[in-house]
Amino acid sequence: MMEFIVKKGDITKEEVNAIVNPANSFGLMGGGVAYAIKKIGGKEIENEAISKAPILIGKAIITTSGKLPSKFVIHAPTMKYPAEKISVENVKKATYAALECASKHKLISIAFPGMGTGVGGVKKEDAARVMVKTIKEFFRKNKNSSINKVVLIGYDYELYMEFKKALG
Repeated sequence: MMEFIVKKGDITKEEVNAIVNPANSFGLMGGGVAYAIKKIGGKEIENEAISKAPILIGKAIITTSGKLPSKFVIHAPTMKYPAEKISVENVKKATYAALECASKHKLISIAFPGMGTGVGGVKKEDAARVMVKTIKEFFRKNKNSSINKVVLIGYDYELYMEFKKALG
């Protein structure tokens, strides 16, 4: 049974198998969620991501999580270059890629921030709607996925409410 949880908070504190980093294709972790992950988890996360780059939009890689409570970080690029403005289509591709990566590695729980809602410039409402739709689509197509818990983390009240609204 799939468990969907929406929380307001800090993704770096989540105790799940993996947290998702809405990355850039180069694995650089200089801003937004990526920077928060690196700051708390450690530079080794970024070093490993860079060593596996370039990561195409629509693909994802998995790295260790350093000092974070999660076991892994899944880097799913929403943008090619750091701080690039993106479309909601990139949010869809990155969300799906993160789920495929987690499933491939037999992970059970995964936490997502608002994909593309920071420097990417995607409206929180649009990102939340596309993310929830994409996650549901993934589970319709992958009924035997190992994942049984998806956590959506709103770092602020607005994003939290958009996730709630998108879930219905």
